[in-house]
Amino acid sequence: MQSFKQFFRSSLGRKLIMSATGLFLCLFLIVHLGGNLTLFAGDEGYTFNIYAHFMTNFPPVEIIGYVLYISILVHAVYALVLTLKNRRARPVKYAAPPQSPARWASLNMGLLGSIIFLFLVIHMSNFWGRYKFTEGTYREYRKDLLTGELTSSVYVPASPDFEYAVTMEQHIEVVRVKDLYAIVTESFSMLWYVLLYLFAMVAVSYHLYHGFQSAFQTAGLTHRKYTPAIQFIGVWFFAVLIPLTFASMPIVFYIKSLL
Repeated sequence: MQSFKQFFRSSLGRKLIMSATGLFLCLFLIVHLGGNLTLFAGDEGYTFNIYAHFMTNFPPVEIIGYVLYISILVHAVYALVLTLKNRRARPVKYAAPPQSPARWASLNMGLLGSIIFLFLVIHMSNFWGRYKFTEGTYREYRKDLLTGELTSSVYVPASPDFEYAVTMEQHIEVVRVKDLYAIVTESFSMLWYVLLYLFAMVAVSYHLYHGFQSAFQTAGLTHRKYTPAIQFIGVWFFAVLIPLTFASMPIVFYIKSLL
């Protein structure tokens, strides 16, 4: 037991924890992106609001959510510890600034992580916090199962404890749900929040540019056959495609708010 504790207090142990939590957070990004893409469904938030209710009220998903929060905190704490240790080991800065993006990202992972962590606090309090802990607004969707026609309107619950309901009126499906889509629309109509979101996505891009590949290297999962594939996925999928897709959401909603 003592050797186990010593291992995870060692530099290698801390890096392995960083790698494991980092890869878990990468997996979460994929799932989160998939869910958020329903914002573009063009159905006045019908699909997105149902998805949001499921993600915040289905017990197994809620448990995974708590694991996610713990992973974020552990990742942030260990990143801070490793950054401070590295600075103590090298108190003198490099004479010339690094030229490549990968090198710059490697030397500034602590800064990038701090920006992302601060953004997550603001982002989660604005969306998840308001959705879970404020009264908010509700939406009623009526979907004709024969024609596929969908209409929506504001819904005022009769009870303050109301959360979600699905009923049938002949061939009409009636869904009443809390309206997270309205919070998203409101938030992405504010220029300062859009700029903050875009700035955070740049930080995420650089962080993943180095972090994804580094996680596999720390775990010893390097080989001439599959390392190029890991590098390709790390750069083009995690560092380019995912941040750009996330960034497209506030841009599209902000433009729509101006029209």
